[in-house]
Amino acid sequence: MDGASTCNQHLTSRLGLVALWGIIGVVAILAKAVARLLPFALELAEYALAPLEVVSLIAWIAIMAVAEGYRGFHRQFSPRVVARAVHLGAHPKGWLVALAPLYCIGLVHATRRRLITSWVLTVAIIGLVIGVRQLAQPWRGIVDSGVVVGLAIGIGSILYFAVRAARGHAMPVPPDVPA
Repeated sequence: MDGASTCNQHLTSRLGLVALWGIIGVVAILAKAVARLLPFALELAEYALAPLEVVSLIAWIAIMAVAEGYRGFHRQFSPRVVARAVHLGAHPKGWLVALAPLYCIGLVHATRRRLITSWVLTVAIIGLVIGVRQLAQPWRGIVDSGVVVGLAIGIGSILYFAVRAARGHAMPVPPDVPA
């Protein structure tokens, strides 16, 4: 058996298939967003950016790395996704298992506060996506570059917390499930 197979078996046995389904589903959603935005970010290489645009690009990437990547994902969203995945794995219910990625994001079967927060953030993100689509290059690429960096940090963070959970570590945030 190779190392990758052993690692996959270890994660599966420690987290369980239900938890892995939730985590992989959330990572897939985020990866799809990265795949959609990355071409607009890479398109910036075809532009001779003005000094203001270069400064804006650097500042926006830094802001998004800290605000979205570290503060949003690593400190809150990612550990909660994994905490909810672990909780669902320990308490599986058919319809929740089927919706595991949405469960892990906090869009279903969560505390009232978590549901409100998750749905408001989701609607706000959809609104921002619609707004950013209206921007012309290079500004769309600048915005999308920062978002890609934040999402990439988020994906890495979810995987980091999944490995920690598989090793038996508790998550630093509650799963926010109803009593």
